[in-house]
Amino acid sequence: MMKKESNWLLALKLAALIVLYPLLSVSIQATPWDKMPAEEVEQILDTKFAEGQYSPKGADSCLMCHRKSQEVMALFDGVHGDPQVKGSPMADLQCEACHGPMGKHNRGGKEPMITFGAQSPVPAAKQNSVCMSCHNDDKRMAWNGNHHDNADVACSDCHQVHTGHDPISDKAQEVAVCTSCHTQQKADLHKRSSHPLKWQQMVCSDCHNPHGGLGDAGLKQMSVNENCYACHTEKRGPKLWEHAPVSDNCANCHNPHGAVNEAMLIAKPPQLCQQCHASDGHAANPVFANSPNAFNAGQSCMNCHGQVHGSNHPSGKLLQR
Repeated sequence: MMKKESNWLLALKLAALIVLYPLLSVSIQATPWDKMPAEEVEQILDTKFAEGQYSPKGADSCLMCHRKSQEVMALFDGVHGDPQVKGSPMADLQCEACHGPMGKHNRGGKEPMITFGAQSPVPAAKQNSVCMSCHNDDKRMAWNGNHHDNADVACSDCHQVHTGHDPISDKAQEVAVCTSCHTQQKADLHKRSSHPLKWQQMVCSDCHNPHGGLGDAGLKQMSVNENCYACHTEKRGPKLWEHAPVSDNCANCHNPHGAVNEAMLIAKPPQLCQQCHASDGHAANPVFANSPNAFNAGQSCMNCHGQVHGSNHPSGKLLQR
C-alpha cells in the first residue's frame, strides 16, 4: 500500500513539474537587472540604501567574483583604492561606498548595484550624486543646473576611477575628451587662426570649468572679457577712448575657439566693421571699391584705426593713435 501511494505521489509531482516548468523557466531567465527600467532599478537601490544592506566583508565579498577583471583590480593602483588615503572609498565602505549596499547581489547577480558609464541603467543624476558626496569642494559648487548637468552627463563619461591615473588629467587627453562631444569646437580648433589647444599649450579648462561656472558657458570668470583678460591683460580697460563692442564682449568680434580669419575674427574686415558702422561716408567705400586701396587692402579699417581695442592718447578719439 505504501509503495502504491509513493508511486502516485511521484506521478503527481511529475505532472505538476510538466505543467509548471514553463513558469519556472521564465522565473529563472528573468530579465537581468541591467535591462530593468531605470525607475525600477532606482526604487530597488533606494530600498537597499534605506535598509543599509551592506556586506560585513566589504571588498572581499565583491572580489570573490570580480577579482579576475583587470578593470576592477586597477582600482587599487589609484587613490580611490588606497585604504591609507583618508576619505578614499577603500578607507570607508570599500566597493560599496560607491556601488551601494550589496544586498542579495552576490546571490545570482540579479539585484541591482550602482554602476557607472553610458551603458548603466542607473540615471546619471544618481551616478553623479555618488561622486558629489565626496567631491563637493568650491570647484563644483555650480554643478547643479549647469550645462553638463542639464544634459545628463555623468562624471564617468569624462573621468575614470578604476585606474592609477585618470587620463583626462593629462593635457593631451583633456581636449580629446571634451571635443568628443563638442564637435563644432573641435572643427574650430583646426581652423587657420585658433588658440593653441591642438598643440596642448592650452586646454579647455584654462577657460571653462566643466563642473559648472557662475558665468556663461561655464567660464571660470564671471564674463567673457574677464576670462580673456586673464591672458590678454594689455587689452584690459578702462581706456580714455573705448570701443563699444570691445567693452561689451570680446566675442562680438572674435571666435575664441578659432576662425578662418586673422586673429580669430568672426568676419574679415571691412565686412566685420560694417556690421556696426553705417554704410555711408568713407565706411561704405570698401563695398564699392573694385581694386585694393587704403579702405580694403592690408588690414583694411585697421590701416588707419589701429587702436581698435581702445586708445589712451588725447587725440585718439577715432582710435587712430
